[in-house]
Amino acid sequence: MKASQFHIATLKQAPADAEIVSHQLMMRAGMIKKLGAGIYTFMPLGLRVIRKVEAIVRQEMNRAGAIECAMPVVQPAELWQETGRFQKMGPELLRIKDRHERDFIVQPTSEEVVTDIARQDLRSYKQLPRNLYQIQTKFRDERRPRFGLMRAREFLMKDAYSFDRDEAAAKRSYEAMARAYRAIFDRFGLRYRAVAADSGAIGGDLSEEFQVIAATGEDAIVYCPGSSYAANMEKAESAPPAKPRPAPAQPLVKTPTPGKSTCAEVAELLGLPLTRTVKSLVLATDELNEQAEPVKTRLWLLLLRGDHELNEVKAGKVPGLDGGFRFASAAEIVLHFGTPPGYLGPVGLQKSMNVVADREVAVMADWVCGANEEGFHLTGANWERDLPQPHLVADLRNVAAGDPSPDGKGLLAIERGIEIGHVFYLGAKYSRAMNATFLDEDGKPKFFEMGCYGIGITRLPAAAIEQNHDARGIIWPDAIAPFTVAICPIGMERSPAVREAAERLYAQLLAAGVDVILDDRGERPGVMFADWELIGVPHRVTLGEKNLLDGQAEYQHRRDSAAVKVPVAEIAAFVQARLAI
Repeated sequence: MKASQFHIATLKQAPADAEIVSHQLMMRAGMIKKLGAGIYTFMPLGLRVIRKVEAIVRQEMNRAGAIECAMPVVQPAELWQETGRFQKMGPELLRIKDRHERDFIVQPTSEEVVTDIARQDLRSYKQLPRNLYQIQTKFRDERRPRFGLMRAREFLMKDAYSFDRDEAAAKRSYEAMARAYRAIFDRFGLRYRAVAADSGAIGGDLSEEFQVIAATGEDAIVYCPGSSYAANMEKAESAPPAKPRPAPAQPLVKTPTPGKSTCAEVAELLGLPLTRTVKSLVLATDELNEQAEPVKTRLWLLLLRGDHELNEVKAGKVPGLDGGFRFASAAEIVLHFGTPPGYLGPVGLQKSMNVVADREVAVMADWVCGANEEGFHLTGANWERDLPQPHLVADLRNVAAGDPSPDGKGLLAIERGIEIGHVFYLGAKYSRAMNATFLDEDGKPKFFEMGCYGIGITRLPAAAIEQNHDARGIIWPDAIAPFTVAICPIGMERSPAVREAAERLYAQLLAAGVDVILDDRGERPGVMFADWELIGVPHRVTLGEKNLLDGQAEYQHRRDSAAVKVPVAEIAAFVQARLAI
């Protein structure tokens, strides 16, 4: 490709709404243009990156035995109503009507459609296993689209779906996909971790995320440096307390704490460590009628140590909260506790409610909590003596760096990551809901055991940039760079020798299958270099009249601080050797 025939539109400054590095650099490099909130046009440079990502994903998916198809972006609501997700998925699911007032959705994922295909076409165990995948546009109506491609509303995703005859076979398919994902991400040249994950809205009981390590990542990755344990924050289990609960040693005292409504403020006022305090969180569950209107509300009091944070995914697994919950309103809290938030506690409750204590709280003694009276807290609170045992003890909190690893092999560490892939074992969740069966060897119908596997095609380049950039711009890994080599001839329009050398090198690299661009725009050297450094092309060859008189060319990798001189007769072979590293 010659630059004069290509579309290059770089910017000196990023738009004001570009918050993170990948968004800023993709806009400045002319790779994407914003059309609306969370909706972007892929410009030619950006599209070249996307196509290279797709090519690697296709190769490894095909190698793993998956078969490509393409499912509709717009899907009839009836399929989603079969599984209940039309009602349950929430406002992220974009619901639309056609001219006949029939309900449709714009797909965020395609479990329902692919299960419908399977129940029509896969009739016998002899046709299994089967894995169908697509690389297709998805849409999720994010409440707050941000960070460019990292949390866009419209995006490209590779989603694959496996169908097997039993659980053992389904788990073999799952493992095959997990291996394929490692091969894919290894080829991208990115630093990543595979971590145990919660299955979320998709469901299933076996799940693994692939996270690119980046300081700007939205996700917290928990791992043990001394073992193979790794999980995302939602899934990471806090180890059970090592010691039993001590006996009470202090009396229960109602202590004035005027204007101190947080655990940190109360601990500072009383001169106590934050670990001696207990925070009270109030959740609500609503019983709905057929019109989806609440007819009965039940409050739940969750107790955590003052220095810990609630893990909402773990809370959502507590029996009674697993059907969905919300945080109680201030009015509901005042009605049930007689005091505003900030002074709540489990001692002397006036109204009945379920009390769920985190495992750490269950073994605490002489702790501090709200007195259910504004301006007061209780010190020296103890289970059994001052209040009944909690209705339930559960792991409710986010783990923290330095916590013991659940596998007992060291202490936990935390780093930031960007999710780029996710694999799920679904079991029969969708096949059962949609009555998707096949005839097994005994002639009896059986539900398919399923798995699903996603890769964020358009998120992945953004994640790569977050991990690979400097003050000058993007630094692409070779595998997904828009161009692998840029040839920068200086004064090409006025020097026949430079033009001839540039055209010859360009032809040699093209013939060798190298993805090369020749910058024949006639720009000044500073402009050329700045553009290709911003765009992030990993290999650059500079040809100038003075160096050519000495039989030399200059080569510089995007990560190098200076160029090296290479004999011009050897430069094509030199570049190809660098590409093979």
